[in-house]
Formats: sequence, structure tokens, C-alpha cells
Amino acid sequence: MKYAIILPLLMLAAGPAYGQGWIEPPPRQLRDFGVVKLRTAVSVRIAGRIAHVAVEEWFVNRGGRLGEGDYLYPLPGEAVFGAFSLFQGDVELRGETMDAQQARAIYEEIVRRKRDPALIELAGHGLIRARVFPINPGETRKITLRYTQILERAGDALQFRYAAGGRTGMRAHVEGSSAQQPVREPTPITFELTIDDAAAFRDPFSPTHEVEVRRRNGRLVVRPEQSLTGDLVLFLPFARDAVGLTIVTHRPEAEDGYFMLTLSPGQADGAVVPRDITVVVDVSGSMSGSKLAQAQAALRQLLGTLRPADRFRLISFSNTVRSYHRGWTGATQSAVRDAERWVDGLRANGGTDIAGALEAAFRLQSPDERLPIVLFLTDGLPSVGERNPERIADQAERARGRARVFAFGVGYDVNTYLLDRLSAAGRGATEYVGPHEDVEQALGTLVTKIQHPVLTDLGLEGPVRFAEVYPGRLPDLFASEELVIFGRYRGSRTGSVSVSGRRNARAERFTTRARFAEHQDANDFIPRLWAARKIGVLQQAVRLNGPNPELIEEIRETALRYGLLSEYTSYLVQEPEQVAGIRPGQAPVANMAATLQAAPKEQQGAGAVAVARSDRARREVRSMFELDAVDERLLGRGHFPQAQHVAGRVFVERDSVWTDLTHGDSLEVVTIEAFSPAYFTLLRRLPELKPVFARFARVLIAGHGVSIEIGPTGITDAGQIDRLARRFRTP
Repeated sequence: MKYAIILPLLMLAAGPAYGQGWIEPPPRQLRDFGVVKLRTAVSVRIAGRIAHVAVEEWFVNRGGRLGEGDYLYPLPGEAVFGAFSLFQGDVELRGETMDAQQARAIYEEIVRRKRDPALIELAGHGLIRARVFPINPGETRKITLRYTQILERAGDALQFRYAAGGRTGMRAHVEGSSAQQPVREPTPITFELTIDDAAAFRDPFSPTHEVEVRRRNGRLVVRPEQSLTGDLVLFLPFARDAVGLTIVTHRPEAEDGYFMLTLSPGQADGAVVPRDITVVVDVSGSMSGSKLAQAQAALRQLLGTLRPADRFRLISFSNTVRSYHRGWTGATQSAVRDAERWVDGLRANGGTDIAGALEAAFRLQSPDERLPIVLFLTDGLPSVGERNPERIADQAERARGRARVFAFGVGYDVNTYLLDRLSAAGRGATEYVGPHEDVEQALGTLVTKIQHPVLTDLGLEGPVRFAEVYPGRLPDLFASEELVIFGRYRGSRTGSVSVSGRRNARAERFTTRARFAEHQDANDFIPRLWAARKIGVLQQAVRLNGPNPELIEEIRETALRYGLLSEYTSYLVQEPEQVAGIRPGQAPVANMAATLQAAPKEQQGAGAVAVARSDRARREVRSMFELDAVDERLLGRGHFPQAQHVAGRVFVERDSVWTDLTHGDSLEVVTIEAFSPAYFTLLRRLPELKPVFARFARVLIAGHGVSIEIGPTGITDAGQIDRLARRFRTP
């Protein structure tokens, strides 16, 4: 019987590797080995460029006989390690360290013996090994590992990475089954990183996890918000210049590279840019009650943040437009008190003259040494004067000048097209406040952010050619607010990366050194975050400019390539055997036609607001944690088990084989026998496939000139792999 399943593209959390230590039994105990890990606690202390790492792991023997074996702990391949010490309880163990080449043989032997590929991702890592004393049945033992690690520079920051997967991703291969079964209860891991000299660093940040940062007693303490899973990447920006530049790259074989650049401004000082702030607030009848009260409270908060060098204007609108003074008002104490009384006197009634309000907002221009900011808040549709959103937006764009526009849409009866177009043209953003959400809190968050401008009119230069940079027009930089930029690069070179801008009418430039490599396996989180931003930008373009087949196809291809959800892409699978039918860069076959939705015609209502919020979240995504949250909101529920994203590819299960959606029937398929010499040689020649091989025992992966299937039979001769790898990468 035919059936249909909708498979949106989504990111599943990467299957954990053996990121923590484990006890490997001797061959004679493989079948009845009962030692399992209970929990892990990791503490890291940073002193200078040295990380002092302590890992405590608790193991229990749940078997019926003595448990013994080797304690194995993987060392990230790119890190430089110093001395280590290893204890079982209070007894020091004699351990040895091995480099990546020495460790490879051990990893491969375990994979081959257990027919369990979960260790594959560690190929290229070093290894610590020590024989542990026997553990009696029912007994719990603690193993403590301490080591030092030299941290790498990432521009004006130090980079710390910890592989925290734990041996919880896959069970060993089950005889008679082609698939591994996930372990449902991963080992809990706690993590804490402390920096001795807090004054030397700005707040650390992570592109992979949500972290909590606290300063206490001259130290910085960083913890994940939740139990640690997957690889944790932390950047520790130096507190040196007014703006610090952190830059890291990722570059697959034979592809343009990806980069992530983070600008970390310091605390505000006397050199911040003076502002001209115009606040435009809707006081039509629909704003009566709590909405107006919250808006008034937020306006009072804003007035309280003005500095003596700032100027302000206040505008209210309903049927008519009213201003608190016609010109700019200096932010003196007496003027602020008088303006607060004006705000307290606002009353809600009448219609909504949006066009007139915007005309008044942009009537006065600001000199180059000042930053003009317009805050525009409304809860309704234009009902007085010009009512056509297209014409209102056109008029506003012509009059806007240099003003940065931040819009607030309160409730669902707002025109998302108009508000998003205003903020997109004005280097700002639109915040949508739901019917039961707090207007004061939303406006207050923005007021805090824009309180101290550090650098405006930003520009970016580097030693290589940058392309597809997001955001395309760099926004202004404000104190205590990191600005994260993603992009592609062409060429390979080490040189200076510079960010230029203006402060107090003078040009300033901040520079750091960076290496743009020909090939870089690390930082593989960057491509998906870059692609998420690209999709957000393209989806907004479709909403603002109307349906465009080329843009929609680009959204679809990007979502497919990087395994991302999209408002315009879903896959209809009518039969499992019809999954494999898409060639890279081509439209899907008829039986798996993508449902390319037109841009939503609705510009108002709950659905339009939800889409606008989703697009903005993608355009501004900064971490894998934020990207997961965007996908969860878009789905409205948990992930779909029928599709899995691994290493920038999306796979669906077809006849017990996980099949790459970009595989087309016209591509030749070459089958490699799992765990054979050819299998391990292929991994060395195509290291980008490690995460795929680690996740699936049976898999079909699409290349440019050939697809590769891993199965129980196939090629075993390693001598055929060099040519196969070239065909895989070359069209």
C-alpha cells in the first residue's frame, strides 16, 4: 500500500563520539564485560595560554565477574598537550600517550573487532592509555585524569575545545541487524571552566552551546546551561583593544572555505558615538490599556539611559501626529524630566496614520558625527492617510537618510511586510511582540543594546577574497554586544583581517592576524550556521519582493545541502524506494517533488508574524544551540525520526540503507565492504566522511562523480581507493 510521509529537512544532534574516556576490556571478556560509566565531571582552569584539565569519571561493574581492561582517553588531534597524571582512586596509574598515527591502529582494531563504527570520528586524535586494576562486581571506582593543554589563538582570542560526547552514541553491531541502536540514556557530564585573571578577558562565548558566564573574586567561571553533550567550543576574547576580533575557519577538501568572525567590543567609555534618537509610538485606540502602559514605562526607561551628548525627539500618532518639540532636544536633566511628563500624558484613541508618523520621524537629519536611531512602535495597520504598505515603505526609504530603524510590531494585527522592509533598509531589525508578551521588556532589551554605540559604518577586509558574507550590510557595533559574521572565502593565505568604522566622526580600524587554510577540518559547525543565515536572508527577500523561482530554488538547494529547515522546502516521499532521485544542483524527481511554496500572501496575522520571526532568527543565528531552537519552533514539535542530518547531508532510510538525498539514479554506485582495508583507507583519503561512517553501519553517500555505499560485502582491496576518492570529489 502506498503511503506518504512529509520529511522536512532538519538538523539532528550529531551522534556522540568516544569523547570521554572508557574502559576497553581484554578480548576474553568481550561477551560478558559489565563495567559501565556512571558520570563524568570536567573542570578546566585557564592560566595564561595553558588549560589545566581535570577529568573525573566514575565506573561501576554491573557484571558477575571481575572487570579489567585498558582505560582509553582520546586527545583532540589539533591540541598540543603537556604532562598528564592518571589515578584510579588514590593509586597513580602508569599511562602512556600516543600521537594520532599510533592511536589510529588501536581505534581501527576496536572498530574492526566490534564492527562498531562509533570510534571512527576519533581517527586523527591522539590517545592516553593505562591498565586499570580489576573492579569487583557491584563496585564503583573513580578514575581521575589531569593534563595540560596549550590553547590556540583565534585572532584576538584563545580557543578551547572539549570533545564531550561520551561513549553513548551507538551500541555495538547486533548480529543479523544492519543498524546500530541508540543508547537512550547518555552519561551525564558536568563541566566548569575557570579563568584566573578575569580582567584579561572579555566574556567568553560559544558557537556550539548555550553557556553561563559569571565573574566572581577576580575570576571568570563558564558553565554550559545544560548537561554537556557533543563537542564544546569556547572562545576567550582578550580585553585589549576597544574591539577584539575572533576569527576561525573551516574548509572542506576542494571547496571554498567558511569563516566566522566575532567582534567583541569592550565596556563603554567616553569615546562612544553620540546618538540622535527618535521614538515614534502608536497611541491609536487599540493601544489602550496595558499596551500603552508598558510602552510608556519603556519610554521612561529609554529617557533614563540618555547621556548628555545625546539628543532626542518623541512622536506619538493616531489620527494625527504630535511631537514633543519640533526640533532636537538635548538630554539635560530638566529636559528628560519634562519629556517624562509628556510621556505620562499620552492617551490612546483614534486611528493609525503610519505614513504621517514616518514622515515626521525622518523630517530632521543628523550630522555625520552622530548616530541617528529611529524606534518605531505600532500595533495596527494604516487606517488614516496613505494606507498602501508599498507606497508607505517607498516614501520612508526615500526620506530615511542615514537613520537606523528598529521597528516593533505589537500583536498580530500589524503589517509584517511594511515593518520588515523599514528595518531591513535601515540596518536595524523588527521585533514582534505577541498578544500576551511584554512590550516593556522587548523595548527595554533594545534600549539596553543601543545604549553605547562603539563603531558605525563598518567595513571588512582580509588577505583572501570574501564572498556571501552575512549580514551583507554590517550593522553598527554596540558595547557589550558581540557581532558575529559568517562568510565564504577563496584563496589560501595568512594575513591581516581588518574591520574599519567611524567613531566621533573619525575613521578607526581594528586588525588581527588569521590563517585561511587550503584545508581545515576543525570548526565544522561554521557551514551550517552560515547556511542558516543565507536561508534567512533569501526567505526575507522572497517575502519582501515576491515569489522568485530562482530564489526559491536556491533556498531549496541550500536547505538540502546543509540539512536545514526552510519555509519553502519539504519533501514528499511516496514510497521508500523513491527516496534516491536527486542529483546535486538539480530539481527532485517527479515522485519526490519538492513543495516549493510561494511567498506567503498574508502580510498580517499570527502566521505572517511567525514566518517573519523565523526568518529573523535564521538571519541572526550565532550558535548551534540557537539553530536547534529555530528548528524546534518551526516544526512546532520534536525532530522527525525518518530523516537524519550528518556532516552537512540529509539521509533517509531505504531498505536498511541510510541514503543521501543528493544521490541520483544516474550516478554509479561503488560498494565498499565495511571494516575492510579498503574501508579504513577510504576514511583516510576522505576524512570529511568520518561523521557519516560513525553514524551509520549501512550508508549510501553521493559524490560528484560516483556514489559510495558501505555494506557487508564489496571492495576490500585498499589499492582501488585512490582513484575512487578522486572520482568522488571530482565531477
